[in-house]
Amino acid sequence: MEIPVIDFSELNGENRSKMMGLLHEACEKWGFFQVENHGIDKSLMEKVKQLVNFHYEENLEESFYASAIAKRLNNPGNTSDIDWESSYFIWHRPTSNISEIPNLPQEFCKWMDEYITQLIKLAEKISELISENLGLEKDHIKEVFKGDRGPSVGTKVAKYPKCPQPELVRGLREHTDAGGIILLLQDDQVPGLEFLKDGKWVEIPPSKNNRIFINTGDQLEVLSNGRYKSALHRVMADKNGSRLSIATFYNPAGDAIISPAPKLLYPNNYSFQDYLKLYATTKFLDKELRFESMKKMANGHHGLHV
Repeated sequence: MEIPVIDFSELNGENRSKMMGLLHEACEKWGFFQVENHGIDKSLMEKVKQLVNFHYEENLEESFYASAIAKRLNNPGNTSDIDWESSYFIWHRPTSNISEIPNLPQEFCKWMDEYITQLIKLAEKISELISENLGLEKDHIKEVFKGDRGPSVGTKVAKYPKCPQPELVRGLREHTDAGGIILLLQDDQVPGLEFLKDGKWVEIPPSKNNRIFINTGDQLEVLSNGRYKSALHRVMADKNGSRLSIATFYNPAGDAIISPAPKLLYPNNYSFQDYLKLYATTKFLDKELRFESMKKMANGHHGLHV
């Protein structure tokens, strides 16, 4: 299956409607897609990957293979609840914890901060495009996510080390993401990421040409009233390669109140008799107008509004 690719360079030209349609289909039928020509500095992306790999090799690799998780491979019947990964989490917004993570050099912090600044702009742009495709005001998702202090933005930095017995363990077990928009800078050599589509696991290839892989989380499923579903995904362990994953989460603030956008909700709590009365005089008009009228009636605004 060909994973959808959204070319951001086409969004300001004659192919804009085609790209918006492709994005809508990707969100509705896939739950994931790739973006290219996204405006993030390519040398910056490469620098971040290099620094993450170096930090892992210098500080984390040896301790991972000496860890309790790695030793559990010696007990094959006891590996179903572990993830074969070495990871840590960096908070960026509303406050940062990057200075508290052990052995991160200043250069690492500097490049990561610059990358995240550019990535947040991309996340906001994607949120605007998704809002537009849902028929909402373009800032709807941004406004919902911001709470009192702005959205929550954090990055899970992970390596999935070479695994001597990949058949015994997952790199990361099956799950959906809790938040909003996930932007993944991943390995350009080692595979392993898989998403479930139409009951089948789709292998996500390593990222080429500095594409960024995007998936939508549980909160967008709620905001879209189930239209854009979060997709189940996993990481497979690999015997031959150590996979890099830098996943940044553009999430609602902790105090953000989440609910489906009212504009997307069907009317509810009305009697069929009331609907039939309205239908009798509006049968040949757009049903959406009837639905809007029934919403208003259910909210206490009596009378017909078509």
